[in-house]
Amino acid sequence: MTSGAASLDVSDLAGRQVTVAGLGVSGVPAARALRGLGASVTVVNGSDGEPQRAQAAELEPLGITVRLGDGETLPEGTELIVTTPGWKPTSPLFLAAAEAGVPVWGDVELAWRLRGKDAPPWLAVTGTNGKTTTVRMLAAILEAAGLRTAAVGNIGVSLLDIVLGDTPYDVLAVELSSYQLHWAPSLRAHSGAVLNLAPDHLDWHGSMAAYAADKGRIYEGNQVACVYNVADPATEDLVRAADVEEGCRAIGFTLGTPGPSQLGVVEGILVDRAFVADRRRQAQELAEVSDVNPPAPHNIANALAAAALARAYGVPPTAVRDGLRAFRPDPHRVEHVADVDGVAYVDDSKATNTHAAEASLGAYEHIVWIAGGLAKGATFDELVLTAAKRLRGVVLIGADRALIREALARHAADVPVVDLDRTDTGAMAEAVRESARLARPGDTVLMAPACASMDMFTNYNKRGDAFAAAVHDLASGRVPDDQ
Repeated sequence: MTSGAASLDVSDLAGRQVTVAGLGVSGVPAARALRGLGASVTVVNGSDGEPQRAQAAELEPLGITVRLGDGETLPEGTELIVTTPGWKPTSPLFLAAAEAGVPVWGDVELAWRLRGKDAPPWLAVTGTNGKTTTVRMLAAILEAAGLRTAAVGNIGVSLLDIVLGDTPYDVLAVELSSYQLHWAPSLRAHSGAVLNLAPDHLDWHGSMAAYAADKGRIYEGNQVACVYNVADPATEDLVRAADVEEGCRAIGFTLGTPGPSQLGVVEGILVDRAFVADRRRQAQELAEVSDVNPPAPHNIANALAAAALARAYGVPPTAVRDGLRAFRPDPHRVEHVADVDGVAYVDDSKATNTHAAEASLGAYEHIVWIAGGLAKGATFDELVLTAAKRLRGVVLIGADRALIREALARHAADVPVVDLDRTDTGAMAEAVRESARLARPGDTVLMAPACASMDMFTNYNKRGDAFAAAVHDLASGRVPDDQ
């Protein structure tokens, strides 16, 4: 390692040997940006498939070396690693870097360091669930205020592309994962929010404490507001532990009546008691609950968090209302697919962990639940206990469905359970048919798996698409070929 590499700055990268860990949405822009700064860039990637070879073909003409099928060996002479999200801190590449004294930045850290002196401030959002919806709500509110903005980051839009692009912005709505925050020690947002905390990605972080600490990095150096969830005291604990700028305030959001310095709900109205002249005696109406789409409790919480960040930036109340009215959720997030014979069919394939599934199950009174997939080390007793009284029946799919079946046997033994002993993609059509058999008029068939999808599907989007297709087949009376 070259002397001084531990204190490298973006202005000092010309001629340096930089390794980019991973390709994809983040790695390709990182490699391009580093090469543009004059660095000698090598990309390492464990996979060696057609998509990776196509990306390598784009980068190699720029003078970037790409090593596919080898993500463990530290290239000789490396002075800095820039990593894409998802690479574990315990990866052999990073262990070798630590031994050699080579610093590691994330792609978000690189973007933060590359922003210009007149760069737009970041309104940043993290949490176990609801990040993407909240960031898109926030962007809609900012747009309604006439501001030039974009929803970026972990939402699928590279921050590097935004920072290095020619489009001018007033403010950015930034989604950040725990992975990204782990590798972004310099990040200092205008205001930040942690929506909630529940066990997730513990195989990556090693413990719940480490996971929470990485989430809490979003508050470090906040200038105006640290937004937390009143119903989740762990988020407020992270605010208390953060080192923020003088005058930065803790702002809570709650589904109940808000206290001073909080946003909440009063008689079907979203109100602000934080960004008003007299927080003890005054409340500002922002929007109606019916302006939130869908108006499920967890989504109202998302709207309040988005409103808090927007208000911290100085957005007027009318923009909150207009932005929420204009917002349309992404597919597979509590998405109503169809009504068939008096039964509602709802796709929440994005509920890939127990915390998200609990929020989804809490939005309906009588449910036939389609659940299962890859548990990622999760347990299901608490989820089943919470939802048991709402369950009309359960249809289990996926590799780890036995874990849910066992929790149901312990805590909801009277609930009918159909266990589908197949993990092919056609299992979804059978799951929908079995759900229809269990459901009664007025019920909701809810596909909120509480598990990841990769045992059966490429991603949660494909799982949701399969559910929707099966529901439409059911509505039309078609019988799939796989029956």
